[in-house]
Amino acid sequence: MTRADRRFMALAIALGRRGLGAVWPNPAVGCVIVQSGRIVGRGWTQPGGRPHAETEALAQAGAAAHGATVYVSLEPCAHHGKTPPCAEALVAAGVVRVVTAVTDPDPRVAGGGHAILRAAGIELVTGVLEQQARRANEGFLRRVTTGRPHLTLKLAVSLDGRIATATGESQWITGPAARRDVHGLRACHDAVLVGGGTARADDPSLTVRGLGVRHKPVRIVTSRHLDLPQESQLFREITAAPVWLCHGKDALPERREAWTGQGARLLEIDRQQGRQLDPVATLEALGAAGLTRVFCEGGGTLAGALLTAGVVDELVVYSAGMALGAEGQPCLGAMGIDALSVAPRFRLERLRAVGPDVMTRWRPVETG
Repeated sequence: MTRADRRFMALAIALGRRGLGAVWPNPAVGCVIVQSGRIVGRGWTQPGGRPHAETEALAQAGAAAHGATVYVSLEPCAHHGKTPPCAEALVAAGVVRVVTAVTDPDPRVAGGGHAILRAAGIELVTGVLEQQARRANEGFLRRVTTGRPHLTLKLAVSLDGRIATATGESQWITGPAARRDVHGLRACHDAVLVGGGTARADDPSLTVRGLGVRHKPVRIVTSRHLDLPQESQLFREITAAPVWLCHGKDALPERREAWTGQGARLLEIDRQQGRQLDPVATLEALGAAGLTRVFCEGGGTLAGALLTAGVVDELVVYSAGMALGAEGQPCLGAMGIDALSVAPRFRLERLRAVGPDVMTRWRPVETG
């Protein structure tokens, strides 16, 4: 591994991130083709998952790919689908060296792409900037290995951890800069998730606005009984972006028919946790549907259930400089914690000012 290998792989990883939120169920891959120290082609996975990054980079490089080195943030695919395997395309292009960051755990690949390259006599270097590449594609990797998508939980709270006043007023605790930041986070996820209580109380649209992007993340609501108002924005403006509703077995047929007739996709969750849908089963259903990155915006009951279930992979908190007091609504519902030793713990990864507010980003503390 050379300094140039690390530099070009860092670029490939950065290019791959451009596809986050728009390429599911495929991974967001970046590719850079280098000939005699000069970049002759680059690409990233396109919206919808195709064309793949290697296809884009090879098309840009043309004949200059012959004899070149290729940097790919994930092992090139080895299976025939809607397009031929990328590994075979690299062989056909006449490249002489391929550098990858991560082996693809998808059973259809799982080392097969690397094997095709080796069999063709191409020099192969693996594991370059592996941790950075894993972080960039953790949603895809998590879905393949665990069956559920990467889950980011966002909380917008007062200094004393409240998300609304006693009367339910919550717009707006944080300022315009923080809200714009949230739209940026929505834009790099496959889906935005809220609980039924939030959908009823806030009537959110859950779309990406004000950034000039076309990405339309799936809008998901968990509601065991499907008791959601049909005069809501989600119902009236269902063509603005896909709407998926996770519900229980006891949701009334007329409610199901109303939403499916409007164009929503319904996912029946067959397990419950108390009176709520089981969060693990819900995420597994979303993973089975192809989602790799889900951005949860609450409310408190859903947030508490996700934390209790241990499925929060990233926690983003926007804190505003105001206090609402004990009568305000807490940011988390009941979690049944009676000892500090069982409380979910997170480590701080990032802290920055967002206008007058503060954003902190946290990751779970590894146990065991």
